[in-house]
Amino acid sequence: MPDSRETESQREMLSLVTARVRDTYVRKPLYVDGSLDLVSVCQSMSQHGVTHTLVRDGSRLGIFTTTDLRDALLRGEPPAAMAVRDVSRFELIEVHPDAELYEALWLMVRHRVHRLLVRDGDTVLGLVAQLDLVSFVANHSHVLAAQIDEAASLADLKAVADRTDAMITLLHDGGMRIERVSRLVGALNQRLIERLWSLLAPGGIMLTNPLWRGSVARFRETLRDWIYGADPQGTMNLAIFFDAARVAGDAALLQELRQYLDHILTGGDAFLARFAAAADQFDEPQSLWTRLTLRADEQPLDLKKLGTFPIVHGVRALCLRHGVREPGTAQRLRRLVERELIDADLGRDLLEALHFLMEMKLRHQLRQRAVGEPPGNSVQPSALSTMERDQLKDALAINKRFRGLLRQRFRLDAM
Repeated sequence: MPDSRETESQREMLSLVTARVRDTYVRKPLYVDGSLDLVSVCQSMSQHGVTHTLVRDGSRLGIFTTTDLRDALLRGEPPAAMAVRDVSRFELIEVHPDAELYEALWLMVRHRVHRLLVRDGDTVLGLVAQLDLVSFVANHSHVLAAQIDEAASLADLKAVADRTDAMITLLHDGGMRIERVSRLVGALNQRLIERLWSLLAPGGIMLTNPLWRGSVARFRETLRDWIYGADPQGTMNLAIFFDAARVAGDAALLQELRQYLDHILTGGDAFLARFAAAADQFDEPQSLWTRLTLRADEQPLDLKKLGTFPIVHGVRALCLRHGVREPGTAQRLRRLVERELIDADLGRDLLEALHFLMEMKLRHQLRQRAVGEPPGNSVQPSALSTMERDQLKDALAINKRFRGLLRQRFRLDAM
């Protein structure tokens, strides 16, 4: 018989995959008028036994919580003299009642909130709280987010990172789609990096790699050197910079450099061609298609070099050329399709191929971890099922078609 703890874990994951927001405890809202003073608001909250209330202020709808009360008391003004609208938050994060539980979890992690407004069109159904969702996903994503924020040392953060690995396994085994796993884990990883920075920066520890340190003026010189200089690593360094996101400090500094990059790339067709060529640098072996059909050849296939990288970097090259600045390959692909920079069918096929390749790579790496092997990108064709080999063949064919488009758009054959 299966272990009871394993059965319970599987039940939790099934709930996580199938549940909708309306399946959780959506709390009926308490409303107060924005002009009401804080003492009266707290009396109403106490009578109803709640720690938060929605605030109506004309056409605006906000929220007031006990945390807002704490901050208001620090102002030094008498609570009876303060209107609740002056200390409430009006930028509420909303979720539809039929949204998957995953979406609510992601919104909470992404926006650092403990409550979401549940709205169906013009109808407000109530609020869903962090504690209500935690009852569905105990020891999973939002608990991990809280543990990251509360980490007091690098050892604490490492422990959370290890638990994140376990969560990935559970989410995958529970049937959650790879793009959703990636999105949620990406938000957790960014949160972890932010916390890591907050732990290190007060101790006087700075980034040690001089390449990624410096003033805006020095970064301008570096960007120009990557584009017009002779450094063979310039292309890949620029790719890293293009995908950069702020985790601490002044976001305006990064935005200023992005605008400068757009400026100096004007007329930089030769560099853009070199940049795009990286997506076409790994050729399929002559025997690739035979190896995906027969089991005799045991040479491994690199799922990153032949699979995900050409798609991710090729999309990155098109975005760099056309001024598309969305984060993440999926969002970039959608914007390229919206702007009719690539065909809608190809955009759909590329996204499906990317998700399949990511899923295959994750599944392979989880198997490696389970047997104590270091995770890698290479798979043996004989280890794949007939269906997996057929799907991989289709994904690589889409990849090859995309590389052909890149060669045409950037005139790579003339290089």
